[in-house]
Amino acid sequence: MNEAPATATDIQHSRTNKDQSAAVSVVVPSYNHAPFIEKCLRSIFKQTLAPLELTVIDDGSRDGSSQLIERVLRDCPFPCELLARANRGLSATLNEGLRRSRGCLFAYLGSDDLWLPGFLRARVEALAARASAVLAYGNAYTIDADERITDCTTDWARYRDGDVRRMLLETLAPLSPTVMYRRDALARYGWNEMARLEDYELYLRLSADGEFAFDPRVLSAWRVHGQNTSLDLTLMRRERLAAQRRVAPALNLHAHELRAFQALADFRSAEELMRRGEKWQAAKLALGGWRGVPSPDAAARLALGLIAPHRLMRWYKSSARRRAGERYGSLSE
Repeated sequence: MNEAPATATDIQHSRTNKDQSAAVSVVVPSYNHAPFIEKCLRSIFKQTLAPLELTVIDDGSRDGSSQLIERVLRDCPFPCELLARANRGLSATLNEGLRRSRGCLFAYLGSDDLWLPGFLRARVEALAARASAVLAYGNAYTIDADERITDCTTDWARYRDGDVRRMLLETLAPLSPTVMYRRDALARYGWNEMARLEDYELYLRLSADGEFAFDPRVLSAWRVHGQNTSLDLTLMRRERLAAQRRVAPALNLHAHELRAFQALADFRSAEELMRRGEKWQAAKLALGGWRGVPSPDAAARLALGLIAPHRLMRWYKSSARRRAGERYGSLSE
């Protein structure tokens, strides 16, 4: 794409929140999320602990997002800025936001995601209590386009506190809307602009430098609406394996250890393909990665999923979403 000259709209507000933050810079990378961006921004406005600053970077949206953002930011109760420019990609946008930030803590929120009101306060407190932590993270809801809750990580993710290197290599990683970083740790690496699975490589690198502080509370919502990168399982698998290879020396992984983790990553990808109904691809990947089977029970569950009728799998997924909705409700106002 030919890059047009960048244009910037700065909207600065002198109003301050009575409850000042510990210098948290917040960035929202925006790209073609006009149906969701207002709710994203207003979830930041509603924080019980206000950030030092909010920077919204519209990465060449073609759906009128920048005009909508400019209007919504007039209601922002703390200093904020909108930068609208040509498309450069998510990693470049995040690195730009990091360079523009001033706070000692940094968090970003995708323009289709949400924070619950206590998010910033909880993360600031977690990092204040853990000098050894390079970031703080937690659980999250999954929501659909209408804010209905369809899943929650508390029901399946076995997140860890402290040393998370093994957890990450086993391909379980924090969801981006749950994370707050120490800026000095983040600035050592930033986001790899050649990678498509941006956060995973960064998490691996940061895990070699310090602890991850885990808060089990649910204070964020990750939206699934059909255009998420994580829905491309082939891309996800390729990017995970490439990130593990790039970061292996920093994690002091020997070649045989890396091979074992990569075989496990293939098995996890096969499980996800099976859950998505792509059974032929799942079977091929599982056969190629049989050395990565973590337990006989896991192998049995995958085998049962592969032979189960598609209709049964669709019923199971539908039932799981319905149960999540009944248990957690909706985030819509």
